[in-house]
Amino acid sequence: MKIIKIIAVIALFLIALALGAQNQAVVTFNYLVAQGDFHLSTLLGGVFVSGFVVAWVIFGSLQLKSQIQVRRLKKQLKKHQAVDVKPTPEVESKSSSTVMTETKA
Repeated sequence: MKIIKIIAVIALFLIALALGAQNQAVVTFNYLVAQGDFHLSTLLGGVFVSGFVVAWVIFGSLQLKSQIQVRRLKKQLKKHQAVDVKPTPEVESKSSSTVMTETKA
């Protein structure tokens, strides 16, 4: 399944590259302090890459946050399990004496 996704992404990239090579129109891009003339394919590519980077940072931070939370919860779980599992000495002595009694009989 992973190979199919990689092939699909490469195919879409090649299609975008082919369409971008055919579309060399110059457009004026107005941003806050100035304006510039760019090829449409260059402008679209830059916006795509910047959007990808922003999305990667946002979802990467969410993933990191969830991994930290999982690690913290696992530590709490181990701590609670260690407290619950601690056997009392009385229970052990009774169970061992019962086993010895049964083997003698």
